[in-house]
Amino acid sequence: MNNFPEGTAVVFCEGAFQTPNGKTAHGLVRFTYRYNVLCVIDSTCSGKDAGEVLDGKNRNIPVLASLNEALKFAKNNQIVVTHLVLGLAPDGGRLPDEAKLVIKKAIRKGLNVDSGLHDFLTIDKELVSLARKHNVVLRDIRKTPHRDDLHFFTGKIEEVDSKVIAVLGTDSAIGKRTTAWILVKALNAAGYRTEMIGTGQTAWMQGARYCVIIDSLVNDFVSGELEHAVHSAWKESRPKFIVVEGQGSLLNPAYPGGFEILAATRPDYIILQHAPARKEYDGFPGYHIHSLSKQIKAMEIISGKTVTAITINHENMQIKDVHKECKEIEKLYDIPASDVLLEGGEKIARLLIEKLKKNQ
Repeated sequence: MNNFPEGTAVVFCEGAFQTPNGKTAHGLVRFTYRYNVLCVIDSTCSGKDAGEVLDGKNRNIPVLASLNEALKFAKNNQIVVTHLVLGLAPDGGRLPDEAKLVIKKAIRKGLNVDSGLHDFLTIDKELVSLARKHNVVLRDIRKTPHRDDLHFFTGKIEEVDSKVIAVLGTDSAIGKRTTAWILVKALNAAGYRTEMIGTGQTAWMQGARYCVIIDSLVNDFVSGELEHAVHSAWKESRPKFIVVEGQGSLLNPAYPGGFEILAATRPDYIILQHAPARKEYDGFPGYHIHSLSKQIKAMEIISGKTVTAITINHENMQIKDVHKECKEIEKLYDIPASDVLLEGGEKIARLLIEKLKKNQ
């Protein structure tokens, strides 16, 4: 059983909280079981509430300009900070130079540091020595597990009789994880036990009980680890539904993700996350996003399943236009559509429950 929360965290997201590169911080602000989030560090939007900046909902998590301000805020409120968490998710997952300076300062202040980036703190001799001196823990969430701890695909996925839902997307950094969590909570609230399979570092930081960090794995073990996570969730919890967080997108040139999820987890239902106003793949100007119809077709050819629903990311859209967009998608593709961040997950949850009852 996980012992959450582990402590109180300051989330470092300098210069990125209002961009897709801040998606790890976004997830932690929306919710996390693993930490109590005290504040976010980003001088470009300091003085505001992180929830207000993110999606207009006050969450009583201030955005502050520096680690010094964060520690002063904690002291004034008699709160003990235990962790600095890197909330950055830049292209390529590399550690910015300015972040290392903040990490060193955090270590000297006695904070544990969690990072989901590809530049590992635990092999940096200076940081390791400093952490040892100040008796703090450095954790690299994307560090590859030992081969002896990994699983190869066996076919045991066929034993799973829970309904598996894959939440995939038409691009990276498009809201797949957020939608997955919303569906998990909506299905649980409706009385149907549901487990989440996290597939990235942010889901781990949010405390997903079953989690595979796909970015950390040698390719031979990706399918096996996905299978093992789904099978473990089924064996230990016997849920009605298992929701799998997607990664990247099938047609993204830099982050072609979802193939292993479709192949290894054998989903019963596919939810496709889409941002109608996004015209180019995230971080790659000139690489135009393939049409929604082509993305749907690719998923259905690979999986042998029909796409169950489209969930909308309303970035760069007027809120008044979202409902109209959903209606147009439903008319054009004959697939239910919903913006779960605005509307909640109940509509899609009801659809999934109806399909479950129909197939019983």
